[in-house]
Amino acid sequence: MTALAFPTRASSEAATISALELEWLVRSVQNNRFLPAPEPDSVFVGDGDFRAIGAEFLAHLVIIGGVLPQHRVLDIGSGLGRLAVPLTQYLNSEASYLGLDPVREGIAWSQRAITPAYPNFRFRHLDIAHDIYNPNGLLRGESLILPVGDNSVDFAFMVSVVTHLPPNEVEVYAREVARVLAPGGRFMVTSFIMDDVAMAATRPDRPYPFARTETGPDWYVDASAPSFGAVAYDDNWLKQVLVAAGLQVETTSLGHWRGTPAAHFQDILVATKPGKAS
Repeated sequence: MTALAFPTRASSEAATISALELEWLVRSVQNNRFLPAPEPDSVFVGDGDFRAIGAEFLAHLVIIGGVLPQHRVLDIGSGLGRLAVPLTQYLNSEASYLGLDPVREGIAWSQRAITPAYPNFRFRHLDIAHDIYNPNGLLRGESLILPVGDNSVDFAFMVSVVTHLPPNEVEVYAREVARVLAPGGRFMVTSFIMDDVAMAATRPDRPYPFARTETGPDWYVDASAPSFGAVAYDDNWLKQVLVAAGLQVETTSLGHWRGTPAAHFQDILVATKPGKAS
């Protein structure tokens, strides 16, 4: 598989955005009816309002993840561009974005609807097998190599991807992200973390009645079809995977799925690749 080259930044001068500017931008994204959006019946991932969730998560990417307007961004599991669309309003002309997804139709829609107006936003089909999203995929998750060059990404993220992967594939993704991140680059990943509070919140009457597998560290909502339902992981397991991949975990922000107040639904981890950013 040919590795995609991210453009080299013309300047290392950091661009930033104030809290007020971000608040205005999020509101603008949410209300801008001219931004591209797929037909509601074609949305194959995620519940809720496409534009509203994208706008909300733009704030999480900036505030929790630390993505900057000039970053080279990798979105693993870009789906129908739900997070790419709001990022078109945040990333500047020096930045670049690459979205990868196993659903060919989602990539095709993103290429038609987003790239023509924002040519620094690119999308590529990743033909990796997944029981739900790409059952006939040619690539196996345990042997994944991302089509991205070494040390070429400033910010990578995986939103609602780990929640559908077995543990051996999560480990592969972590190693690949560590490879493609530039020194000082950041990785933001969402998951369901099973700590004591989460276990108390996953009774059978709750939306996510997770049950531990026989061997753990994974917990499945539907143990008869683990790849089809939501997957949670033991507390600290994902942190250990990221550290083993060579990343330093800096932030853990727990979500409100567990029944406690939070600004976001799933749990969020942010890790950094050691070294000084260029």
